[in-house]
Amino acid sequence: MVTVAVATVVLLSAALGYRALLQQRVARTLRIDVPPGVAEERFVRLGGIEQWVSIRGEDARNPVLLVLHGGPGAPYSLLTPTLRCWEKDFTVVQWDRRGAGKTLARNGKGGSGEMSFRRMQEDAIELCAFLDERLPGRKRLLLASSAGTLLGLPLVRARPDLFAAYVGTDFNVGMAANEQVTHAETLAWVAKNGSRADVAFLSRMGSDPRRWDVASYNRMVRLRDRTTRDGRGMAAIFMPLMLSSPAHGLRDLQALAEGLSFCTERLFAEMVAFDAHTVAPSVELPFFVFQGDSDVHTPASVAAAYCETLEAPLKHFELIADSGHMGAFVRPERFLELLRRHVLPAITGAPPRSAPDGASGRTSMPL
Repeated sequence: MVTVAVATVVLLSAALGYRALLQQRVARTLRIDVPPGVAEERFVRLGGIEQWVSIRGEDARNPVLLVLHGGPGAPYSLLTPTLRCWEKDFTVVQWDRRGAGKTLARNGKGGSGEMSFRRMQEDAIELCAFLDERLPGRKRLLLASSAGTLLGLPLVRARPDLFAAYVGTDFNVGMAANEQVTHAETLAWVAKNGSRADVAFLSRMGSDPRRWDVASYNRMVRLRDRTTRDGRGMAAIFMPLMLSSPAHGLRDLQALAEGLSFCTERLFAEMVAFDAHTVAPSVELPFFVFQGDSDVHTPASVAAAYCETLEAPLKHFELIADSGHMGAFVRPERFLELLRRHVLPAITGAPPRSAPDGASGRTSMPL
């Protein structure tokens, strides 16, 4: 037993040492220490609790890109190293919302306060006021991904004055609308590639989210991840970043895992009831959606159908080729090219930048 204990300590020490090495390498790539750049992270008091915010960009005079993460408890602050290229054109603001990530680590579940998208909308308005003080006069874009749609759409409906444009990705029209497409596709894939038990489970579960519970939903999501092209799903995106992130200690990583289940449990009823067609039949600002063409969780066809009916002063829908859910973050260069080509000209009046042939890897579906 002593030998086993020693071996365990040695392996653990080696793993922690390897992680420290990876963190140092990533930290060097993230360094921004020359004005007019900005690289700061802090806790900001929003809605009565301390919430973690990161502000990063190579020129603080650039437009602000406020990211609303998905999950609903999966903070995208973990993705900061992969989004380094965005920081040339934007000041990127990451926010761990109440119940998630570093904010959860700071406050705990008991100190997270009211857990609702309505409360988070009020938090977001307070965050915008803070950003107005920290970065006065900057144009601000809202980038909402996946479950972030459930916060982003009501937010721009209530306060369009706070943003120059809305940018959606992994656009979530609603569980009911998505399942009209995805349930049958998942069931067909599992019938061919999975087990009888999984087929029976999906058949019992059905395509009506009102009949689901949280445990069934989580199991279905894991099954659906297996239908992706590489069969790995979202865990394959986040796990390497958890290992190498210089901004996340072991307690932060524990909170990341806890927040995934905590937020889903507390917000599940709102997730089931959400319908983008009802919440936002129209918006008062330019509206863009750039969606992975093979997204198995929030299918592109459903997002495109919503955008067709949406009333907006300017709107554009475009596919990110060879991309699934989280495509904007797996292929950040392609997403940046779409931002440069379509969004920046709409808010600055500058002519769109042309990409080299084949550089964007995109399929256009103009509306």
